[in-house]
Amino acid sequence: MDLVPALEEPLKNALGAATAKVMAEHLGLHTVGDLLHHYPRRYEERGRLTHLADLPMDEHVTVVAQVADARLHTFASARAPRGKGQRLEVTITDGNGRLQLVFFGNGVHKPHKELLPGTRALFAGKVSVFNRKLQLAHPAYELLGGEDESETSETVEGWAGALIPIYPATAKLESWKIAKSLQTVLPAAQEAIDPLPPSLRDGRGLLPLPEALLKIHQPRTPADHQSARDRLKWDEAFVLQVALARRRHADAQLPATPREAAPDGLLTAFDAKLPFTLTEGQQKVTREIFGDLATEHPMHRLLQGEVGSGKTMVALRAMLAVVDSGGQAAMLAPTEVLAQQHHRSVVEMMGELAEGGMLGGSDRATKVVLLTGSMGTAARRQALLDLVTGEAGIVIGTHALIEDKVRFHDLGLVVVDEQHRFGVEQRDALRGKGNTAQGEKRTPHLLVMTATPIPRTVAMTVFGDLETSVLDQLPAGRSPIASHVVPAADKPHFLARAWERVREEVTNGHQAYVVCPRIGDEEDSSKKGAKKKSAEDEATADKRPPLAVLDVADQLTKGPLQGLKVEILHGRMQPDDKDAVMRRFAAGETDVLVATTVIEVGVNVPNATAMVIMDADRFGVSQLHQLRGRVGRGSAPGLCLLVTEMPEASAARQRLNAVASTLDGFELSRIDLEQRREGDVLGQAQSGARSSLRMLAVIEDEEIIAEAREEAAAVVAADPDLARLPGLRTALEALLDEEREQYLDKG
Repeated sequence: MDLVPALEEPLKNALGAATAKVMAEHLGLHTVGDLLHHYPRRYEERGRLTHLADLPMDEHVTVVAQVADARLHTFASARAPRGKGQRLEVTITDGNGRLQLVFFGNGVHKPHKELLPGTRALFAGKVSVFNRKLQLAHPAYELLGGEDESETSETVEGWAGALIPIYPATAKLESWKIAKSLQTVLPAAQEAIDPLPPSLRDGRGLLPLPEALLKIHQPRTPADHQSARDRLKWDEAFVLQVALARRRHADAQLPATPREAAPDGLLTAFDAKLPFTLTEGQQKVTREIFGDLATEHPMHRLLQGEVGSGKTMVALRAMLAVVDSGGQAAMLAPTEVLAQQHHRSVVEMMGELAEGGMLGGSDRATKVVLLTGSMGTAARRQALLDLVTGEAGIVIGTHALIEDKVRFHDLGLVVVDEQHRFGVEQRDALRGKGNTAQGEKRTPHLLVMTATPIPRTVAMTVFGDLETSVLDQLPAGRSPIASHVVPAADKPHFLARAWERVREEVTNGHQAYVVCPRIGDEEDSSKKGAKKKSAEDEATADKRPPLAVLDVADQLTKGPLQGLKVEILHGRMQPDDKDAVMRRFAAGETDVLVATTVIEVGVNVPNATAMVIMDADRFGVSQLHQLRGRVGRGSAPGLCLLVTEMPEASAARQRLNAVASTLDGFELSRIDLEQRREGDVLGQAQSGARSSLRMLAVIEDEEIIAEAREEAAAVVAADPDLARLPGLRTALEALLDEEREQYLDKG
């Protein structure tokens, strides 16, 4: 009978069914190996107390502190036996700051006996504020011995050292319980298979994996902890980069049709029509893309850059080059509003060159068609016919492009706009339509665009299978954008002044956007039998729902913007209605557009100079930067006002201050990443899969990631199947669960 390898053993065998169930449900841990790779979040030095002033609000925390005071209060309560209830208030301290613990009802008896002044313990719970004081309600706790005392019987044996590991925990499973479980499975670390090639490990002076696992969970000194971290960071960086390097290697083996612009063809005619000169950045990126398109293997390139840096122009010229070569190009946009906007702007830029087969069209012209899910039957049928016959050289559309019935004559290039809004399967379905007219299977070239600037390390880690091009230069004629935070709660007259500024912009012949977090026609959840909120939920819930387009538009037309032409735009409007609203706004017939984030990307109205973002604290940093990029697109300067009711000291307000302080999207993306943590970013990029990074921080560990990428490329070039590195193959299999494997195979 085959024995289950130690690290693959189910936790229920090692810890019992009850503990294993909680670990699986709340931490996603299923095997001994999963638990061994659940690393401490930080360490507390025995005898040193946690700095309480730094505790994050509304998060589950674990702290080491000393009881300063404990008081038992009796109060009248209809629910309690004999009409009297009990509340225990315990004050803990770090020597300076204080934190209040509260216990109610039957839960007061044990802590009343144990949490005596002078007692030290680990406390775990969710930080909240009550009566303007920090508080943990009904925290769990684990007593610790004093500095000169032996450990209490409840303290885990392995904690006699100087450092106490504090693990990522939940309300159902405290840090010290995780630590006790780890003591049980830690011997299995000796059987961990090392994924790093010996030459790499020895050359960089890294610990063997079993030793690193022991030292990360039971460090005797800070040096133990640091050497373990250094080793485990390399594991994560290297294994992920090997996965991406194998993807790049496999891509390089696929056949693709080289695409080069014909001399004096469509691209030449288009360039002759341009009323401006391309920026140096656009020219450099174009050379990179055209170089890829000319090869016999599919281009796999990420084009990123600042809002308004001219990515669409670069993509259009690439599409025209492919049409010149006899192929077709498809642009996939995430929303109908954006698809329509792209189609309209491309047709306008191309003029008669977009009128292929039509009276007045140029001899070198092609047809540019739009394909969306809401098109009428006749228009849709004609668009499909134009694609399959090759009459249409360029198609711009939404998810409708990937439906089975959509066929191309010879699809040579796929451009994906705002990649993060599409699933891997959707992108792959479009690339799979790359059969040539002769029926040969050819993979189309791929250009992925994002208007959210990405730090270099994130690009290497998330989009490591793509070559990256960056546009960091704005075209001539773009105007500066002034950004200000409007504290509506603290200074209501500032909001009144904001509406005056909007009116002034309109008086000067310009237009404005007002952006709201929601539409306003959502059904009242209470009418739908919504689940009753707990007292804790009620305490942390927002005081009011997010401001809505329909409500704000009504208030503005009756109040501060009375007399101006105000229209609304949101995602649940009929497509024709949305298109009509955008056309009127683009034509200058509307003064103020009150909208949701459907205007976030791609919308280009140079005459719009002002934007007011309501409840701006409810948007992410990158999203605010995207929205702000809708103004200042012409010769007049732009103005962006970030309205919030959050207090000055809050983290949300600090976020808004950061957005207002810089127009540098790359700097803002770093701030955004540091606040959201890279797990969120990686999870989103990897089809929602849980991040594989537990130790590596993509912003802090830039050097490791860059070096791991080089090492991985060398390993894969020498041994693509990793036949000589079984440990590395095993680590890849663990990293690439079915969902991630699909991501990398189809990426």
